[in-house]
Amino acid sequence: MAGPLPVSPLAPEGFPDIPEIDGVRLAGISAGLKPTGARDLLLVDLSPGTAIAGALTRSRCPSEPVVWCRKALQGGRARAILVNSGNANAFTGEAGAHAVRESARAVAERLSCPEETVFLASTGVIGEPLDPMAITTCIGKAADSLSPAAWRDAAEAIRTTDTFPKGAAAEAEIAGTPVRIAGIAKGSGMIAPDMATMLAFLFTDAAIASEDLARLTRRAVSKTFNCISVDGDTSTSDTVLACATGKAGNAAPGPRGLGAFAAALEAVMRDLAQQIVRDGEGARKFVRIAVRGAVSRPSARRIALSIANSPLVKTAIAGEDANWGRIVMAVGKAGQPADRDRLAIAIGGTPVARDGRAVEGYDEAPVAAHMRGDAIDIDVDIGLGRGQAEVWTCDLTHGYIAINADYRS
Repeated sequence: MAGPLPVSPLAPEGFPDIPEIDGVRLAGISAGLKPTGARDLLLVDLSPGTAIAGALTRSRCPSEPVVWCRKALQGGRARAILVNSGNANAFTGEAGAHAVRESARAVAERLSCPEETVFLASTGVIGEPLDPMAITTCIGKAADSLSPAAWRDAAEAIRTTDTFPKGAAAEAEIAGTPVRIAGIAKGSGMIAPDMATMLAFLFTDAAIASEDLARLTRRAVSKTFNCISVDGDTSTSDTVLACATGKAGNAAPGPRGLGAFAAALEAVMRDLAQQIVRDGEGARKFVRIAVRGAVSRPSARRIALSIANSPLVKTAIAGEDANWGRIVMAVGKAGQPADRDRLAIAIGGTPVARDGRAVEGYDEAPVAAHMRGDAIDIDVDIGLGRGQAEVWTCDLTHGYIAINADYRS
């Protein structure tokens, strides 16, 4: 990139105050992978015995760190996470696999842990070889910088075209014991997770079995990260890792004792997911699309994402054009059960179409006023069943083209 991008107009006021998580230490440093000298290497030190679960991209062209994590997740335990930005280490052949192995080895030696408990992620340009020495020679520096409070440094270190660091936190109780959850994420372009370039790392001090953590992580991902889209493109590197150190010392929960924890975990992921959309490349408007009345929830989600991923819908929103016919088009092309004469659409709470035609006496003025805002609401009723889903996206502007045309410059 030619220089730092201006902060998104949809960005939060500042980075949140994230509490320390017992058993988690972080460091975000510069390893020289970014020509600007910005932070580009994250090391997370986790207490021995930490449970881990994850969701990884379903791309058939995954990065080497994703391949590594798929195998490592089978063990259910983590001791460290190492993330670099500035290079995706994807489509790099044996050299990429070698870089992963060397990086894991260097961390394992420094932290005296098995290599298979070191998890890795990379983000940046695809197809460029990653020199492992650039990372391994900085492991000592990162280890010496570890701190339980370095959340912002950690979030800064994983950024690529992000215009602001992303973090979130929440609290809950398990069996009467307070537990904390915190997370960081990165993503701005190549966002349409399928489990954007999207990475997210969640940490909790809760004592929770790895199989329970895996189940709750998959469920929360399906309702959050898999419900966002910036440009409809799924990254080679999408990775979500959730780690539980067990340091809170809570008793083992009963069959229904994880409800509050599950809700808090989902809330943190939703916050991070929506921050990614608010930082969509070139975005000027945050768009919520809610679909109900579909034959099932998966059907509702596919219809909602068809609307969210439509360039015609997204450019209409960017142009503040209340062209609801494009929403009808996107519903129709979704490949899901729909009946033109039962379809209903509202924009900003104002009904615009119903029963196969425009609402009688429809006044476009309030819808046009809504379209001029920076938060757009689109509600669609398919009229066939009880399935419902909500997804989040952004508009598609000239800024997206400029950022991606200049990405490797």
